[in-house]
Amino acid sequence: MQISILGPLEVVRDRTVVTPSAPKLRRALSLLALNGNVVVRTDQIIEELWEDNPPASVTTTLQTYVYQLRKLLRLGVPNARGQLPPTAGAPSLRTSAYGYVLSLAPDALDARRFGRLAALGRAQLEAGEPATAAATLADALRLWRGPSLVDVSLGPLLQVEALRLEEMHKSALESRIQADLQLGRHHEVLGELTALVAKQPTHEGFHAKLMLALYRAGRRPDALAVYQNLRTALAGELGLDPSLDTQRLHRSMLEGDLALEPPPAPTEPTTVVVRSAPPSQLPPKGPALVGRDTELAAVLAALGHTPRSAPAVVVVAGPPGCGATALSVHAAHQVRDHHPDGQLYARLLDGDGGRADLGEVLGDFLRALGVPEEALPTSLDERSRMFRSVTADRNVLVLLDDVADSDQLAPLLPSSHASAVLVTSRRRLSTPSISETLHLPPLDVDGSLQLLAAAIGRRRIEREPLIARELVYLCDGLPSALHVAASMLLSRPHWSIARLIAWKRREMDRPCGDPLRLRASVERTYRLAPRAVQTALGQLAGLVQQPVSLGTAASVLGVDEHAAESVLEELVELHLIGAEPPDDQLVGYNYRFLPTLRSISAQLAVGR
Repeated sequence: MQISILGPLEVVRDRTVVTPSAPKLRRALSLLALNGNVVVRTDQIIEELWEDNPPASVTTTLQTYVYQLRKLLRLGVPNARGQLPPTAGAPSLRTSAYGYVLSLAPDALDARRFGRLAALGRAQLEAGEPATAAATLADALRLWRGPSLVDVSLGPLLQVEALRLEEMHKSALESRIQADLQLGRHHEVLGELTALVAKQPTHEGFHAKLMLALYRAGRRPDALAVYQNLRTALAGELGLDPSLDTQRLHRSMLEGDLALEPPPAPTEPTTVVVRSAPPSQLPPKGPALVGRDTELAAVLAALGHTPRSAPAVVVVAGPPGCGATALSVHAAHQVRDHHPDGQLYARLLDGDGGRADLGEVLGDFLRALGVPEEALPTSLDERSRMFRSVTADRNVLVLLDDVADSDQLAPLLPSSHASAVLVTSRRRLSTPSISETLHLPPLDVDGSLQLLAAAIGRRRIEREPLIARELVYLCDGLPSALHVAASMLLSRPHWSIARLIAWKRREMDRPCGDPLRLRASVERTYRLAPRAVQTALGQLAGLVQQPVSLGTAASVLGVDEHAAESVLEELVELHLIGAEPPDDQLVGYNYRFLPTLRSISAQLAVGR
């Protein structure tokens, strides 16, 4: 099955077009496809289809839509429990505990193929291979047949996805034009850039490239006129001046800087040389990091190049939604230039909380470092030894996301003392190889407000300052929850912050309500706990009174205080609760839930 969303929606199954015609089926399928192989929660689908006005029979109606999709697209027949029998390699629409999963082949969705090709093209451009990059990016852009999901009625979630895809398209187009300019193709891109600038009069990237193309084509007055048009448009529409980079380009043109001249034409046919570039696997940095200056500085200092006899291994851990991954990715990008032999990345828990196969992870690392497929050993121990051997004289950075325990960490450590390993974990890890651990707390009120202001604009915060603080408290200062709230306010500009809070409180009172979209992250942490600890978490989450003393916990759990303390400390290690010392140190610690985590923990206990 092939699903195309980069333009009109089209679904092809066994060479037959089977695109749904009903508007809500098209919308539901688009949402499931964009989240292929990942659980899409029922409440997310309901929000997409009906926003905040679902029908009284919403569950039955949604089940009917799922049945129609399965029938139309031949996605299997569920058994009595609503589950689908596994069929190797076949697409399917499966029911999970909290939603639905559309299982697709890696290349079944055109948006995923585009994303992979665009990322590869940008990497080739950064590696100094403009010809290869231009071809790769052109292949990516050919997948677009018009605006994404142009014939689908978009709900709030798909609107955000459509905006994201549009920005990816602009970025890939800009990179492809940059590659063409590096190859001396300024005449070829003039017409395309002129049209782009006319359509997007405040896009500085396209204006700067048109200026350069005109300048290299010998049309200096026209290039300077483009700058003046951009300056006028920015001032009139946004009240801004051109960026410093664009101003520098303009000044260089006025001065006749020789660096702006086109590259020399090749004197002989170009020979394509295949070479193995250092791997660059880091995820994109994502939104700007707000309120984490101190923590980021601590991570960078721990990764610093002080003399050492083993790789620096830095662990960042905190409660679900605290932004450990975002912080680590930003830190990794800042130090990547200090590790010229490559940056490797792996996530060690999947979306459902299952553990990654360490042998496969090491296989990916070794292939990226140039080891031929036929030379890879089969056992985990042999691959781990080979990884240490291959990295013995290399300076690499390894980013390991969602490490479940210390046993997962050990086989993936490089051996060179110049290398570094940055780890995010859902629990506190303890092993001699770890050189530094940073426990990441929620943001304080000021940091949370800065994050919201950066996302939705300071004016919107200033209109409702006290209500904005209430939203911060509702989100417990968790960056993930704050970003979700900001995303909803951006996709619903007619909502006030007070309106959003009222909606979220109603959703939180529902049995399976998850308006802050923290449940999936909390559940992955929850599944790391032993069964008895999971049960205890559900019992303790029912306590409204906070904090919970050791004696109260022992009474609720029906055990002595020693056993209760063992359970509580296990939950502290998993960052599902926090510990705080009482006034009398002899009495023992008190334990406190973040309200959001307590609510979701109670839901998980009921679900079990």
